[in-house]
Amino acid sequence: MPGMRVYVIVWIGLLVIVAAEVAATYAHFTVGAQLAVLLALAVLEAGIALLYFMHLKYERPSLFWSLIPALVVVLVLMDHFWPDAVRLLHQRLPAP
Repeated sequence: MPGMRVYVIVWIGLLVIVAAEVAATYAHFTVGAQLAVLLALAVLEAGIALLYFMHLKYERPSLFWSLIPALVVVLVLMDHFWPDAVRLLHQRLPAP
């Protein structure tokens, strides 16, 4: 397990990513470019947090690679159920 120095460096790195996200929101990008930049930074930030603060970096690789397919399945299922939720929202009967 790493010492406190590694966690402080990771925490400072996460703060730099947050500052980059704030700067990206104030930059005059197109909506698509801004969305892409913010999503990429959020995925990077979440990955670093998972690796260091949830200690996945120091687990056996089999645990890490068993979580990735589960995450992909959950994201695919969510992607397939959201359109149904929006469709059902518009099919509701008006209130009496």
